[in-house]
Amino acid sequence: MANKTPQVPSSISILRRPEVEARTGLSRSTIYLKVAQGNFPKPINLGPRAVGWLAAEVDAWLQQQVTASRPAGA
Repeated sequence: MANKTPQVPSSISILRRPEVEARTGLSRSTIYLKVAQGNFPKPINLGPRAVGWLAAEVDAWLQQQVTASRPAGA
């Protein structure tokens, strides 16, 4: 039987909450509110009391915010 374990890229980078706050400029409560609303990437569990965000997903979210805030052709 073949192992169906998903492959994780070796270059994956995890951001902890203070890094996400610094990178996005959002507060802790705003981050979790946006996660609950489906407007921000969900954190991944790292342990019983630890979560982190995939840096690529946070960067993609930031790029979406930049794109949405700038009109086309400006």
